Amino acid sequence: MILTNVLALKDNYIWILYDKNNSCIIVDPGESNLVIKTIIQKKLNPQAILITHYHRDHVDGVKNIVKKYPKIIVFGPKKEKNYSIHQIVKGGDKIHLLENDIDVISTPGHTLNHISYYLKPYFFCGDTMFSAGCGRVFQDNYLSMYYSIQLINSFPDDTILCCSHEYTLSNLIFSMNFLPEDNNLKHYYRKVQKKIFLKKNIFPFYLYNEKKINIFLRTDDFILKKMMGFKKNKDSFEIFCYLRKNKDLFGAKRD
Repeated sequence: MILTNVLALKDNYIWILYDKNNSCIIVDPGESNLVIKTIIQKKLNPQAILITHYHRDHVDGVKNIVKKYPKIIVFGPKKEKNYSIHQIVKGGDKIHLLENDIDVISTPGHTLNHISYYLKPYFFCGDTMFSAGCGRVFQDNYLSMYYSIQLINSFPDDTILCCSHEYTLSNLIFSMNFLPEDNNLKHYYRKVQKKIFLKKNIFPFYLYNEKKINIFLRTDDFILKKMMGFKKNKDSFEIFCYLRKNKDLFGAKRD
């Protein structure tokens, strides 16, 4: 399998995964022109579109892609609006594409019916998790988001997170407000900053590295609790809520 991404709408990742036969799947196309251009350049044969949730920056490209490739099948969670979905899927389902089974994972929190897709080692997590951060919580679904983050954290360390936005630097700046002397955070910040300056792709995001630099995966960390002014027995879920609510005030773009 070969994975590539299209950076669209300023900071959206649209993922394209293709096999040796050039058959491909597209994940969360919020824009169509760049996706179609990439497909034509790489001479790919689109088989399916996978939708994690129905925010416009994840689905606005679907209509034109389906128009261009009418045989393509669109998969997505329970519909919140009238979108062009051919097959509704939910957590626990499997989709057979590119001669592989893709696991559908329920990851609510950002939206009520948000789902992710796992084709080892790739975990297409939509707006549930970003590098060094996590998605904004809507409708006060903090507990759902917390459990979704914990679920992702339980996957193998070599899992590659395919998130839908590039917020890494702003997420790291937020984290360093709490952990200004954390060497992992400082090193990764410099690494990402250099890649951006050189216009290199920041991806891939390995879960083993996220466990070091993503404070939403470190809510049981004694040092983090201490730096936040909490006692070591402070509940992990309460730490998560505190961090996410502060991130909202910090300026999290539209995550």
